[in-house]
Amino acid sequence: MSIYEQHLPRTPANYVPLSPVSFLTRTAGIYPNRVAVIHGERRYTYAQFAERCRRLASSLAKAGVGKNDTVAIMAPNTPEMLEAHYAVPMLGAVLCCINTRLDAAAVGFILGHCEAKVVLTDREFAAIMQQALPAEKPLVVDIADALTPPGPSVGSTEYEAFLQKGDPNHREKLPDDEWQAIALGYTSGTTGNPKGVVAHHRGAYLNACANALTFGLSPKSVYLWTLPMFHCNGWTYTWAVTLAGGTHVCLRRVEAAPIFAAIADHGVTHMCGAPVVLSMLIHAPADSRRPLPHSVQIATGGAAPPSAVIAGMEAMGFAVTHLYGLTETYGPSTVCLWQPGLDDLKLDEKSAFMARQGVATPMLEEAAVMDPETMTRLPADGTSMGELMLRGNTVMKGYLKNPAATEEAFAGGWFHSGDLAVMHPDGYVEIKDRAKDIIISGGENISSLEVEEVLYKHPAVMEAAVVARPDAKWGETPQAFVTLKPGATATPGEIIAWCRQHMAHFKAPRHVTFGPLPKTSTGKIQKFELRDRARAG
Repeated sequence: MSIYEQHLPRTPANYVPLSPVSFLTRTAGIYPNRVAVIHGERRYTYAQFAERCRRLASSLAKAGVGKNDTVAIMAPNTPEMLEAHYAVPMLGAVLCCINTRLDAAAVGFILGHCEAKVVLTDREFAAIMQQALPAEKPLVVDIADALTPPGPSVGSTEYEAFLQKGDPNHREKLPDDEWQAIALGYTSGTTGNPKGVVAHHRGAYLNACANALTFGLSPKSVYLWTLPMFHCNGWTYTWAVTLAGGTHVCLRRVEAAPIFAAIADHGVTHMCGAPVVLSMLIHAPADSRRPLPHSVQIATGGAAPPSAVIAGMEAMGFAVTHLYGLTETYGPSTVCLWQPGLDDLKLDEKSAFMARQGVATPMLEEAAVMDPETMTRLPADGTSMGELMLRGNTVMKGYLKNPAATEEAFAGGWFHSGDLAVMHPDGYVEIKDRAKDIIISGGENISSLEVEEVLYKHPAVMEAAVVARPDAKWGETPQAFVTLKPGATATPGEIIAWCRQHMAHFKAPRHVTFGPLPKTSTGKIQKFELRDRARAG
């Protein structure tokens, strides 16, 4: 035994499993009277926020929720969504945030796949949830928000009443092992049914720390929730803002007027969103705008924002940070970090640099561009294209109930992003294409295969292929290329209506082109050619 292992035991005094639950305990002790959460007329201090989380944890425990049980929530950016991010992990349970844009079939699949024991659902989504619940219904708790018209009840319990049954002095329990699951998020992947990405306490803790450091969060920060909290747990900013002692400003709907109003009224300093949010702010009508009282930091990710969008935001007084990540990496895994001399460049040159995906975030071990066949690194010459691969503590545990997909994702000891990229000589990554044909529209992942499956079910469709088409508002939208059966007829509008009838509306193609599909000699559809056509409009 090494001398460094003799009589040097791991004890509660020198080792505590990492968990973001500890952030709330710490901040509530330091800033008990600071406003933690703002939502309409509601205000909660950190002491009140912590008490509400403890009450929720206690009530869930009384309902039978324990270690590794799943608690699902379908809600917009409200205080209840934030509270779930602390209360559920306090029990060692796993939080599953459901995308509010999904249809009932997708929600039903998720609830069944994750074996949800309790479902918290905002009444706005009552109709979808009613259809989605399995035959053996879990406990359903309805969330009523004064900022939206009251909807029907799905369960037998209302959130505030459920909360009041809980013990305000409930003691949070940190995980026995920081590798323990903390959250489950679903991604479209490359198939119709989404894959369940399992996150652990260690990764959530470290990624939140990385975000707080990278984004410059502090006790003076006021963070506006323009990014959906259901996306990778709000890219872990649900925990990062609390770590810093900042204020969470909730926002049910992402619209220009309330965003500008929140910045002016609450002194918002930081916010995040997909490029579509940036475009919305740039093109907002004059009557929706209010002057920025100060420079506002905004982080963006998803489809790479065009340099013109970055330039437009900078001209308005926003300071843009470009992030890149996936559900499998807790959200941000690379960041286009500031470099000395960057601010001296012309705006178009600066924006072109900032459109890169950048370098590894502080808590990610490494990001590399590699040949996926040989698993060797490619030259950092800005032209050699390979697959962007990542490794470190802020990479998922794996895919729930899907060992084959997990093994494939981690082949060779790296996480395979499926994104094709180059490494520039300065070490900054730039993504050039997506190998998996995933379309990122308004920050949402859309599987081209899922859309194609719906298209093939149309009685007039013989062949179909779907690719991303650049869109000024959404970043990308699906474009369908369709070959009709001999003698069959259909219009683009009919094809689009069919898709909207059989899947979530945001996944449906917005453009349809008829004609023969380009193919290789073996009959494989040449999607690269279709992408070129889509880019050309």
